Amino acid sequence: MEEVKTSLETGDNVYLRGFGSFIIKTRAEKTGRNISKNTTIKIPAHNIPAFKPAKVFVEGVKTNNEAK
Repeated sequence: MEEVKTSLETGDNVYLRGFGSFIIKTRAEKTGRNISKNTTIKIPAHNIPAFKPAKVFVEGVKTNNEAK
């Protein structure tokens, strides 16, 4: 996990075949609201880590676990 964290911090995506991908997504700049002060603020563009599971992994979880 430390290696995944280090790779994402340096801007590299991590691909684990059969499990999924740890990727960096870029969020665009947007306008938000501060409701308590009734003002608008600009939220700058920023990067966030994300996980996308592999299709094999998702199908395995779906078929081997009942919905609760």
